[in-house]
Amino acid sequence: MNRGNMFLISNPWRFIYALICVFLLTCEARSVRDSQDEADSENAIPDATSEFLRVYGEKMKSYMNFSVAPCDDFYEYACGNWKNVRPEHQSPHKRSNLLDIVYTLNNVTEELLTRTELAERLNVSAELLVVQRFYNDCLAAVVYPLPAADPAYLELIRSIGGFPAVDGHAWDAANFSWFNMSSHLTNYGAHGLIDEHILPQYPFEPYFKLPELGFDHIVKTENVANASSRAYTLNEQRMRGYLESYKLPEDNITAVIAGVFDFWREALIIADRFDSDPDKCEQVANDEEITAQFPQWRSYYEIAWNGLDFYNGSYVSGFCDYYYVELDKLCAKHQEAVANYLAMQLLYRMDAKLKGAKDQKDHCLLTVQFSMNHLFNELYMAEHFSEDTRFEISSMVKELRKSLRQTLENAEWLDTETRQAALDKESSMMPVFGSYKNYNLTENLIRQVASLVVDEDSYAKSMINLRELTTRQRRYNGLHSEKMPNDTKPLELMLGMQVNAFYYNLDNSIYVMAGILNPPAYHRSWPNSLKFGTLGYLVGHELTHGFDTIGSTFDGHGEYRKWWSKKSDAVFAERAKCYVDHYSNYLIPEINRKVNGNETKDENIADSGGLRESLAAYRSHMKRLQLTNQEDNETIAPRSEQMPGLDLSPEQLFFLGFAQLWCSAYEVEHYWEELTNEHTIDKYRVLGAVSNIEAFAEVYNCPLGSPMHPKPDTCRIW
Repeated sequence: MNRGNMFLISNPWRFIYALICVFLLTCEARSVRDSQDEADSENAIPDATSEFLRVYGEKMKSYMNFSVAPCDDFYEYACGNWKNVRPEHQSPHKRSNLLDIVYTLNNVTEELLTRTELAERLNVSAELLVVQRFYNDCLAAVVYPLPAADPAYLELIRSIGGFPAVDGHAWDAANFSWFNMSSHLTNYGAHGLIDEHILPQYPFEPYFKLPELGFDHIVKTENVANASSRAYTLNEQRMRGYLESYKLPEDNITAVIAGVFDFWREALIIADRFDSDPDKCEQVANDEEITAQFPQWRSYYEIAWNGLDFYNGSYVSGFCDYYYVELDKLCAKHQEAVANYLAMQLLYRMDAKLKGAKDQKDHCLLTVQFSMNHLFNELYMAEHFSEDTRFEISSMVKELRKSLRQTLENAEWLDTETRQAALDKESSMMPVFGSYKNYNLTENLIRQVASLVVDEDSYAKSMINLRELTTRQRRYNGLHSEKMPNDTKPLELMLGMQVNAFYYNLDNSIYVMAGILNPPAYHRSWPNSLKFGTLGYLVGHELTHGFDTIGSTFDGHGEYRKWWSKKSDAVFAERAKCYVDHYSNYLIPEINRKVNGNETKDENIADSGGLRESLAAYRSHMKRLQLTNQEDNETIAPRSEQMPGLDLSPEQLFFLGFAQLWCSAYEVEHYWEELTNEHTIDKYRVLGAVSNIEAFAEVYNCPLGSPMHPKPDTCRIW
């Protein structure tokens, strides 16, 4: 639910990744095609539509906590019971109403696995056959718990650096390189001590973030201070499980785990100096007059990128070299512990991480869905995205863009020249519905699936091969950039089978992917009030990204340039600071940390702008419908703008739909996982948005001074 604003410079993705769970008449998950066909039928049979709306209204109602007043805590009011009625699924990350779409799409994936005739028509039958073989092997394999001692895993670990806990004196310490082993781990998508990401722009080179340490729980200085903490316990259990698979003596297991924790604690001391901030890292290096550069980056490119060096030996990492210089000294001190940690990180990447065998089918479907995503996307788009849907979404986007233009025109703090440049940018925005098409690139990626070696005698070998293939596909644009035009789009924009929306700065375009067109973001039978509160807000969020602190540095042609006057720019910065200060006041009591208002400001600005724009668009849309009906002497009763079973006005339903996109359930470790994310944690995302829009207080009659209407002045840019 959250991946949207694609942009340049050091911070490459701003995204809203809306993953959504579908509940239809039988309360079972269905595919997009099912929901669209049913909607067509419902439009023809009013009783069926009424029944669907009644059932869905009850579903929305079941999420709510009516013991909390909406003006006191709108998130708790809208979502307080969601965690008690959510479908039973296992996830290594937070659970949310949005993220649960992966299980809905799993049902679609299972159906697509059987569509041999469709695959033949699309000329992808050979690739589908490979996927079917892997999927069937996955269902039959032992994946819970991970057979960590499988010879295939141990052979791979030994080939990239070794496993001293298992090999003992046979481990080759003299030739061990933590950096080279970490480089090899990136080839399988494993998180070692190099945290690799790909910039979403030509030539699609890698960039790096400060590596996060740990397995099931990210470790920080304050959460591994003692052995009774949840961070310590979860990580200790994970490592113990792997080491016990090798039948190691208890004393050895205890010593290995203690060694890894000792390494982590000292590594965190280095990381804490920079606070995950590249600018702060550079500042530390400058203040201490440190000029050392880390010399090993060429080895990384040789191991991970076939020798392709985007910077011709003058590489400057996404996180400053001084961090790696210091880490190198520490790794030399804890050599065995580092090797053991990296070996177990490879096992963790291969691990299904299930809590029970009952989740194995979900795991296997998720694995093929995300690992062979371009193949499934080809099938999905052919079967589940219609021109009728494209037309309806296009009409909604036009309404939202009118609202955005009116906002730009009425922004009194913009001077004439800057306002005109902003309006020019809006007018040149290019909308894309469903997915971006690049047929040659898609075909090349799909053909790679046929190269996957499925070993009938070793599922572990098949999994290793799959993880390697997935990484090659993720890096495909970068590895082949020399043969591509420099306006090539990121691979993510080609995947319609994701519930996502993007704003892409480089061509000033907005993308509404096909997968987002399901509840709780969209359904054709819904009242307009709910459609605009959900999908309308999500699209408005992406439109606003064109005018956040990053988007405002690109013009209507996608050129990076300063098009703001000094006066308007100063006011913009002051208004953006309001969001920083507001969200920085939210304390996350579960981890005793505050939201990082500076890191999340662009997403918060987009939330606020998107919600305002969508409400204005809804009001305008309804006014025009009313006028049209009057002019046409319409005698048919208009569709209700309320939801059966919910005693809410249309505009109250608008805000409820928005909030329920973000109904979530976190464990403590998930707060740490999302603490450095560019998106505010879901609860405070809702609270921050509604408390900064005057219309919410009006719609829910919140008195001035109440938690959701704390003061007359709110943060506002757009």
